[in-house]
Amino acid sequence: MKSIHAIALLSLLPFAAAAQPAAATSASENVSYAYAQVLRVDPVYERVILTRPEERCEEDVVYERVDGGNRAAGTVIGAVIGGVVGNQVGKGSGRRAATVAGAIAGGAIGGNIGEAQGANGREVRPGCRLVEVEREERRLAGYDVEYRYKGDVYMSRLDHDPGDRLRIRVSVAPVADDYRGQR
Repeated sequence: MKSIHAIALLSLLPFAAAAQPAAATSASENVSYAYAQVLRVDPVYERVILTRPEERCEEDVVYERVDGGNRAAGTVIGAVIGGVVGNQVGKGSGRRAATVAGAIAGGAIGGNIGEAQGANGREVRPGCRLVEVEREERRLAGYDVEYRYKGDVYMSRLDHDPGDRLRIRVSVAPVADDYRGQR
């Protein structure tokens, strides 16, 4: 009995599909695909201005004189070294006097050496800095493609060069307007 119902239902399926209203059919039934002949392809470029940080260095090497700071350091270092040497030279109560004399002499000599280095010693400063640099570039924006389909010529901008043929989508749909029945 079940098999008779199944056969009866299967035989009614074609009629049920034909009874569907026209509005329920999908819009894709009016769409097809074809090929158009490409007549011309023109690349389209756009100007783009980019800013990038770039390190710029001066051609001339900049020298800066180091002054004064080395004299104080030279004096302190010289006094310490002179004091140590003076301490080893003297004996007894003369040791104290030799230490003081060595510190004074070492300080004077160290100060003179520090000053001389400050006058002659130069520090190299490359003179480099970051600068925002603008550059103009031409970038490919797309392709203007002129093509022919069924005798009519069309133009579209694409993101790629299609070659000799262009696959197109053809869609047919009625126009809803107020002039019904008139041609």
